[in-house]
Amino acid sequence: MLNIQFIEAKTFKEKPDPDNLVFGTVFTDYMFTMDYVSKKGWIDPRIEPYQEFLISPAAMVFHYGQEMFEGLKAYKTKDDNILLFRPDMNAKRTNMSNRRLCIPEIDEDDFIQAVKAVVAANKDWVPDKAGTTLYIRPFIIAMDPFLGVRPANHYRFMIICSPVGAYYPEGINPVKIYIEDEYVRAVKGGIGEAKTGGNYVASMASQVKAHDMGYSQVLWLDGVHRKYIEEVGAMNIFFKIDGILVTPKLNGSILHGVTRDSVLQLCKLWNVPTCERQISIDEIYEAYQSGKLEEVFGTGTAAVISPVGGLLWEDKEMVVNGGKIGELSQKIYDTLTGIQSGKMEGPKGWVVKV
Repeated sequence: MLNIQFIEAKTFKEKPDPDNLVFGTVFTDYMFTMDYVSKKGWIDPRIEPYQEFLISPAAMVFHYGQEMFEGLKAYKTKDDNILLFRPDMNAKRTNMSNRRLCIPEIDEDDFIQAVKAVVAANKDWVPDKAGTTLYIRPFIIAMDPFLGVRPANHYRFMIICSPVGAYYPEGINPVKIYIEDEYVRAVKGGIGEAKTGGNYVASMASQVKAHDMGYSQVLWLDGVHRKYIEEVGAMNIFFKIDGILVTPKLNGSILHGVTRDSVLQLCKLWNVPTCERQISIDEIYEAYQSGKLEEVFGTGTAAVISPVGGLLWEDKEMVVNGGKIGELSQKIYDTLTGIQSGKMEGPKGWVVKV
């Protein structure tokens, strides 16, 4: 168990208008910080005022990209309790990323304790307006001032928080997705399943291209054959084909999404047929032409469920479910947000009270 020091802020920020929250632009009064020093381990855990900090221009994170991050949310219930959604999954995924990136692991209970502590310190920042949450961003960076390719000896683990509204300005309305067949994001054996910035910067050129064409996100194909579905830039992806919910099988280049796993578990409870397997873009297009492509939606912590109303592959445009949200997508969204906000009871252990 961590012995967390609390350093009280001397001044406090003005809280933003809950009706005009923009994702990831305003940050709370407090943050969590803990350092790793070789031969000492993780030391000096503390809640301190949100502030800038000094770091060497030679810090290894700048030059070799040794860093990881996570994302989860805190939700305020109607009786003013604050809930976390499956933080144990984020703790496990943190260490999955750490192992791949040669970053020291963090005890999973310590991770959850740190998240709870920083949310509790910022409890007045958790918005209660429908659709709003407190976004939580844990991350680790390599701090050594050294120009050489090796794992660092000094790391910093931090957690910052930001009150947020909807991730997509479109809200729950279906988005349009561009299917990328020129660039690749990740390959099996690489770092695709780690939650690290390198995966996201690799997606930016395609993201800019998609936005210029009027599309919200990019759907990636595999890096070898350039035909098998992987994931969307900020989400895992699901297809409802002829009554069966299909999602790409985790293969080493796809993120182990917390919401992805939650959707699969809910659908199994509801006896909705599900399948995790390799699926090609040709199969998706054939299902569309035959009228069997019933729904498409993305899943992720930030957006929860993002229904897809249109897909563009090469010069082929696919309009899904008439451009409207599907029945299953809506049910999943309503259920997940209901569980997260404390309005509905979910599977045991899915919500954790702060």
